[in-house]
Amino acid sequence: MDRATFACSTAFFRDYSSSSQGAFCLPGGHVDFIEKVESFTYSDFFRDYLIPNHPCIFSAKFTEDWGSRRNWVTWDGKPNFDHLLQKFGEAVVPVANCDVKEYNSNPKEQLPFKEYVKYWKEYIKNDYRSSRGCLYLKDWHLSRAFPEQDVYTTPVYFSSDWLNEYWDAIAVDDYRFVYMGPKGSWTPFHADVFRSYSWSANICGRKKWLLYPAGQEEYLKDRHGNLPFDVTAPSLQDRSVYPRYNQSQPPVEIVQEAGEIVFIPSGWHHQVYNLEDTISINHNWVNGCNVAIMWCFLQDELAAVQREINEWKDPMDDWHLQCQLIMKSCTGIDYKEFYNFLKVIAENRISVLENGLDDEALAKNTPKAAISTLGMLHAVFDLKRTVKVLTSLSANEDFKKLDLTSLSPPPEALLHHLKAAIDTALL
Repeated sequence: MDRATFACSTAFFRDYSSSSQGAFCLPGGHVDFIEKVESFTYSDFFRDYLIPNHPCIFSAKFTEDWGSRRNWVTWDGKPNFDHLLQKFGEAVVPVANCDVKEYNSNPKEQLPFKEYVKYWKEYIKNDYRSSRGCLYLKDWHLSRAFPEQDVYTTPVYFSSDWLNEYWDAIAVDDYRFVYMGPKGSWTPFHADVFRSYSWSANICGRKKWLLYPAGQEEYLKDRHGNLPFDVTAPSLQDRSVYPRYNQSQPPVEIVQEAGEIVFIPSGWHHQVYNLEDTISINHNWVNGCNVAIMWCFLQDELAAVQREINEWKDPMDDWHLQCQLIMKSCTGIDYKEFYNFLKVIAENRISVLENGLDDEALAKNTPKAAISTLGMLHAVFDLKRTVKVLTSLSANEDFKKLDLTSLSPPPEALLHHLKAAIDTALL
């Protein structure tokens, strides 16, 4: 991060409100296409897309050196089933049925990858029809299962990735996925986990995206407050069911070609179609630009849980703890883990600022090496955003009602260390 970008980000977030997320991009508006690798810098992306929460498309030039672009695709742009079977045939993968709606999503099953490829070939042969329905391989943690494979390199623009930095550190999960599906497979209307950013690279095939800037989803809810499963369904025209639909704006529509990367802003709901047989690589990620959006989302999720079980508040001694447990089961994180998430992010940056890295450490593919590569000012920016959110978390009444004795260091001590590290770095 250069000094001009640091100054820009500092000024923006000084006056920032998470309620303004995405308000700078008009629905149905133009989406920038980034053509040239050599003339587009990290600071360009940070300033023009991350901070204002704007979508954009990166050209196929940004992925042309990936192993998956060379090896997973045939000469005519189709999935290279033979190569994929050779590398991953015995893996067990998650597969969704796009033709079935279950609890406002598609039901999933676990299948051997070789069985899924067999189905896919038959589906193509039968003119994209099957008694089994349209099956879509989704949310496959391929990078975690096959770390030695030469599949792709995360572009530098997406390298400030707090989600995967944290979940890699605790060795529990990650938010790196592979999707593979036939023409006609699709993903219903949703926003990404924790209201994170996402990037999605097409290895082969084409996708159509329908994007709704943050806040537009409020107009798409039915009279009970539920979001639609399919935003193209004719039933949305029924004002007795969807009373505010006529106030919504048309979606931002993107057709993504092979090799291209789409950047999806934080908190934007979307629906996605595979227009051809398609393979894509996707990451969800959070950083200093949208961690406040994540924190607002968690507060909203807890409030929803509290409303749902409010009748048990008086008779249940550990009601606040139960709310946290339910929230974690539904969302994947609770307030104490969110504190630990912020702590890991903060301590990694403090370590780099206070101790630096030698050449050997810089050469390794580690979070601290990535932090160092992005520069001292980026680490300071990250710490300043962490201070902002951690201060809000520490003052939160629901957080203070929890048993915080297990948190090490205590929030007050971590905040003090953060502020001292920032002051020292800016001397």
